[in-house]
Amino acid sequence: MTSDPLWTFACAFYGRPGVAAACLALQDEGGADVPLLLYLIWCGRTGRRLDASALAGAEARIGPWRGQVISPLRAIRRAMRSDILSGQTTEALRERIKLAEIEAERLALAALFEAAPVPDMPASSGGEALALYAAHLGRTWPEAPLRVLATALEG
Repeated sequence: MTSDPLWTFACAFYGRPGVAAACLALQDEGGADVPLLLYLIWCGRTGRRLDASALAGAEARIGPWRGQVISPLRAIRRAMRSDILSGQTTEALRERIKLAEIEAERLALAALFEAAPVPDMPASSGGEALALYAAHLGRTWPEAPLRVLATALEG
């Protein structure tokens, strides 16, 4: 896999204690797209301008990919949690689908990285991205995952 600063950040941040579960809670309960959320946090942390226009552009760039590739892969992987085939072991196939889903998310992040604005302001914690994204979605996110992310952003 090719590495870029956004992918490196996304992997490191997502790997912090509690962050993966918090991101998935915002995805499942709050309608967030995890790669887009990580991109927005990275933009703030690297001094890249965040506003509604930038968010809409990022969403337009990866929305079709998410809808046609990432979401279907996730749905297939999650469907395989249950015993659909009456005792047949599907874990190896499920793991390959998970790896394909992660690769699809990496490609989404690569597309966002290629189109990212240049740094033009002081870096921040990236926390303002959470409020911007929630407002964009018109959602109120659950407090517990937001607290976890806020703590991780301080570190």
